[in-house]
Amino acid sequence: MGAGDWNDGMNLVGVEGKGESVWLAVFRIAVLQRFAPIAQARGDAALAAVCEDDAAMLQANVEASAWDGDWYRRAWFDDGTTLGSAANTECQIDSIAQSWSVLSGAAPGARARAAMASVQRQLVRSEARLVQLLDPPFDVSQPSPGYIKGYVPGVRENGGQYTHGAVWAAIAFAALRDSDKAWQMFDMLSPIRHGDSAEHVAVYKTEPYVVAGDVYAFAPHAGRGGWSWYTGSAGWMYQLLVERLLGLQRLGNQLSLRPLLPGGWHGFELDYRFEATTYAITVRAAASADAEELTIDGVKTPGCIVALVDDGVRHDVILTAWRASSQHA
Repeated sequence: MGAGDWNDGMNLVGVEGKGESVWLAVFRIAVLQRFAPIAQARGDAALAAVCEDDAAMLQANVEASAWDGDWYRRAWFDDGTTLGSAANTECQIDSIAQSWSVLSGAAPGARARAAMASVQRQLVRSEARLVQLLDPPFDVSQPSPGYIKGYVPGVRENGGQYTHGAVWAAIAFAALRDSDKAWQMFDMLSPIRHGDSAEHVAVYKTEPYVVAGDVYAFAPHAGRGGWSWYTGSAGWMYQLLVERLLGLQRLGNQLSLRPLLPGGWHGFELDYRFEATTYAITVRAAASADAEELTIDGVKTPGCIVALVDDGVRHDVILTAWRASSQHA
């Protein structure tokens, strides 16, 4: 882990070069798995094999060492002390190790669902409309994880909502095809929802039209936004909405359509422009999983992939999609 991974506030966890980050391991798995086909496509089979072998080794090690019983641990200090375990008095659970165990594909199905159920149970604060990065916050525990302890408990990385990480949790629920939780979390994270009443405005106290980098988690400031206009969180929020919830993902010259329809939606419409060509997309809710169907210009097409062609002709795409939820994800 060195002097910090994504959470640079944990700059003392592995400062001597011995501490290890579980999050960094699963993130590296994701990177290696995505880079292997790139190397293969460029004719570098040897590098592709190295990526695949390294990812498999890391995945085996994570599963053998990092599972804490209901979620994945966060890290180990240089002296071997565990961080992000039920045995800890502070930072018993950290959300990003759970989210990326899912997004990397490293976690087996049962553990992936259990890890995210732990996030829902221990980090999602529905009454304050926020998702904590970790809990309980750091205060007096030793060894010190670093300058993260300089923040008041419940503020920023130290047990508040760090929106960047909270969006990852929503994306992980979407990756598990749990429409209910993914949309509920988006509703909690959306700045518009923090400004839709005088009561919410009085609590949030920041702009309701841009994404805030963090939201405070504890009294007397629970629900208050901070560090607004935060582009990193906004970029991930855009990916959550367009790619994971509405389900549009560009794959080369193909468009994958795998929407997650929320409860109460009968469908939606949008136009997607590919170069000079418009694809008019209509998504409708299917009556059952067996009723899913994709048509392109009236022709039934197997799967959920639209081959994009820049021919200057408007194309009509109709997808009848089954609404996944926590009951049948």
